[in-house]
Amino acid sequence: MIGFFLKKAFFDGWDNLIGMVIHNLGFLLVVLALMGGLSLGEVNMALSMLVMVLSLGLFAFFFAGSASSTYSYSRYERGGFDGFKRGIRESWRHALLFWALLVLNVTLILLVIPFYLSYGNIVGTVLSVVLFWVFAALSLALMYYFPLFYHMRGDTPVKTLKKSFILLLDNLGFSLFQAIYQMINLAISVMLAGLAPGITGMLLASSDATKLLMYKYDYFEENPEADKKNIPWDELLYDEQESVGHRSLRNMIFPWKD
Repeated sequence: MIGFFLKKAFFDGWDNLIGMVIHNLGFLLVVLALMGGLSLGEVNMALSMLVMVLSLGLFAFFFAGSASSTYSYSRYERGGFDGFKRGIRESWRHALLFWALLVLNVTLILLVIPFYLSYGNIVGTVLSVVLFWVFAALSLALMYYFPLFYHMRGDTPVKTLKKSFILLLDNLGFSLFQAIYQMINLAISVMLAGLAPGITGMLLASSDATKLLMYKYDYFEENPEADKKNIPWDELLYDEQESVGHRSLRNMIFPWKD
């Protein structure tokens, strides 16, 4: 399953490279606004915090729209700008909770954990470690948050968040692998000035991962007596494998010569 996930994530990104770059340009503008807000801290801390919170809100709603696009990409469709707008309109409640969780995570990593570390004693260190794991667990669960919403649109934001944690804990090994994969994506993105794969590529990978994991749960729902340690991934992913198909470097660059 992991091998096919890597293949699908790469080719879904390749097939939607132009759309991915356009989305990433939007994310770069939001990140610049966030960095500008942080720089205001030397002048006015209250203004800096306000701009940072508002920038995170803009990021959350832009993220929601882009998640709609990557949901379409993972299903071999083109969402377009209409899909982006529809995504924000459909998921605004989820985006509000996502905004709050982003503020929590940023506050933990920039303010709260450094504050406790400054104590310089065992109590401060223990609290810092505990809060770091809260930050890490929430960050990992949020990889599944918007993909799960688009897969199960009837759920409330809190219910989607709960399912994100369930998916994380039930697939902990794969989730840790995905986290490493996303960090590699981030490193590549830095080298490519955030244009590719960028945040959109990372979100697309999460959409692909969630889609593939859902096949497992559909299988268990249809086969409640099945052995959970022996999942027939080749059978479950057959249609996906056929959709991605066999790709060579030549037909990637010159698809009309295939």
